[in-house]
Amino acid sequence: MKTNISSSSAVPQAILRRYTQYLRLEKSFSPNTLDAYLRDLQKLLDYYELENIDFRQVTLAQLDQFVARLHDAGIAPKSIARMLAGVRSFYRFLLLEKEIESDPTELLASPNRGQYLPEVLSLEEIDRIEKVIDQSRDEGVRDHAIVELLYACGLRVSELCNLHFSDLFLEDGYIHVRGKGQKDRLVPIAASTIDELRRWFQTRQHITARPGEEDYVFISPHRGRHLSRITVFHNIKQYALMAGIQKEISPHTFRHSFATHLLERGANLRGVQALLGHESIATTEIYLHLDRQHLREEILTCHPRNRRTK
Repeated sequence: MKTNISSSSAVPQAILRRYTQYLRLEKSFSPNTLDAYLRDLQKLLDYYELENIDFRQVTLAQLDQFVARLHDAGIAPKSIARMLAGVRSFYRFLLLEKEIESDPTELLASPNRGQYLPEVLSLEEIDRIEKVIDQSRDEGVRDHAIVELLYACGLRVSELCNLHFSDLFLEDGYIHVRGKGQKDRLVPIAASTIDELRRWFQTRQHITARPGEEDYVFISPHRGRHLSRITVFHNIKQYALMAGIQKEISPHTFRHSFATHLLERGANLRGVQALLGHESIATTEIYLHLDRQHLREEILTCHPRNRRTK
């Protein structure tokens, strides 16, 4: 995976290398997050070169102009806000390293992203997706276990793809998950999900894994290698189409559904935060909005004062 920034006259390469090490070692960013931060920083450096701007002397007005150009390019507010998080990170690093005396991003405003409510599946829709998976095929047995694990444990797709047999403590009812920033957590796993995994294990023992791939839980029957995120995304979308699901579905949809269904049934918000591996409670609170929306619909539908009289 690419984790470097192309040559730029705007910022010395020595500083860029130190910043990359800072993100990798001190911030413990995963390769995917590190790559995203460096890609976003590259856009800023390209702007500096185009406008002949000294990164140490950049003004708030010039940074606002950078944001305006992103808007003009049709980049969504959510993506711009993510890019600006990377810009702020870079300048905090420069301040820490005493490369600058003040942080020009301190008053830089992010665009209003609005209230984002992720797509959620009902239990009936999840059952429909599982039913269309052909379990007479090795891939089907595997994918049925994958869908069950994504929903039952709320895993990120990267966490699922990197799951190892050494992470499974099925006799104790837990799995070990290494999440974003290399942060570990233990997630309970239900008996029915354990049964799905063991069905896959019976199939998997007849598949030859490539050297170095033996400990991965989910591998390809044909290639003997662990699954990529793209493969899981593609398969989930295909199954959703086959099940007649009209919503925009991804592996992350099962994680959203996991959290929402727990909160709907009275789970503690802090407990759900721990299960999801969210660093901030604010990230988990989005599911409260979903829960309240569901509750409002239930009240409007079921409460006698809201029922229309014939």
